[in-house]
Amino acid sequence: MKNQELSEASDYKIEKNKSFEYLAQMLSSTGITINGSKPWDIQIHNPKAADLILASGSLGLGESYMAGMWDCEQIDELINLILRSKLDSKIKNLHTLWYSLRAQILNHQTRTRAWEVGETHYDVGNEFFSKMLDPYMTYTCGYWDKADNLNDAQLAKLDLVCQKMGLQPGMKVLDIGCGWGSFMRYAAKHYDVECTGVTISKEQTEYGRKLCEGLPVEFRLQDYRDLNEQYDRIVSLGMFEHVGRKNYRTYFEVARRNLKPDGLFLLHTIGGQIRDHHPDPWIDKYIFPNGEVPVIGQISDAMESLFVIEDVHNFGADYEKTLMAWHANFEKHWPELKAQYSERFYRMWRYYLLVCAGSFRARSNQLWQFVLSPEGITGGYRRPKI
Repeated sequence: MKNQELSEASDYKIEKNKSFEYLAQMLSSTGITINGSKPWDIQIHNPKAADLILASGSLGLGESYMAGMWDCEQIDELINLILRSKLDSKIKNLHTLWYSLRAQILNHQTRTRAWEVGETHYDVGNEFFSKMLDPYMTYTCGYWDKADNLNDAQLAKLDLVCQKMGLQPGMKVLDIGCGWGSFMRYAAKHYDVECTGVTISKEQTEYGRKLCEGLPVEFRLQDYRDLNEQYDRIVSLGMFEHVGRKNYRTYFEVARRNLKPDGLFLLHTIGGQIRDHHPDPWIDKYIFPNGEVPVIGQISDAMESLFVIEDVHNFGADYEKTLMAWHANFEKHWPELKAQYSERFYRMWRYYLLVCAGSFRARSNQLWQFVLSPEGITGGYRRPKI
């Protein structure tokens, strides 16, 4: 019996070595060395990490990092190199297939399930987000054209949206997926408009009301599908990623019925490049449950006969800078936060921020702002020069 156990253990060790060697060979083609000296080299502490990564792809990579099985000084550059070399597409597994199939077949953003992301992600704690984000608590991509710090980049983005919308005093503005109210707070202060925002996060609603106290701003804990009023302008910043392909048409129908005939709608969303894509398994499980990044064709298909696309602006490269700034704030304030959160939580959030930064650096993800009108602007739309 002992000899059989020793034989099985020996075979198991050989398999681990084979996995380790195979992973090392795959990574070497991208300029990444296992246990190498470069800051983007992966330092494996447990050989089981190789098995998890090869067996489960993105999910295994993230979970093995959360478990402390490997480390990397610059995860953002590690991911950039992997994506630039298309290495991720070489690791196909059942997890990837499952996430792809369920995204195409099932509706994971029903009225009931739509609230899951609020409870899982946005309700993690207002203090936590206040340490990571800018003073306006803007949890979307900043505009870094003339900015050299996070605060200025976010103010520039908020003003960019206001100017693209041509806001005038007294206008009624709807914010679909308003977060903590950063846009509404800025627009009400600087453009003298009345704002209504809907969100699915209780934490955001309660904290946002305090931040916007004294301003003509209303927060509603409400599903966007229940909206049925008339507004001069509608904005939606970083919420469309939670809508899901099964609901894209409904989303634009809701926006259309709530917008006045001469109004404008600004949609700000992360975008992908491949239509038959799948949600990242690790991001879906640990960060944004039921989320899905759209491609531009899906967006244009869903708004057919409802809106005229007046303008499309891609500044996806700015999301890398935004995410790296959030990561810097996260690391800076972690000593103040760690008493409330576990080491596993720390590794999860560090990994999330840096992986996403790497994906935007590789230009695998984009950031689009669409300006839409119901009937088309007579004479055309002119993007403001900022």
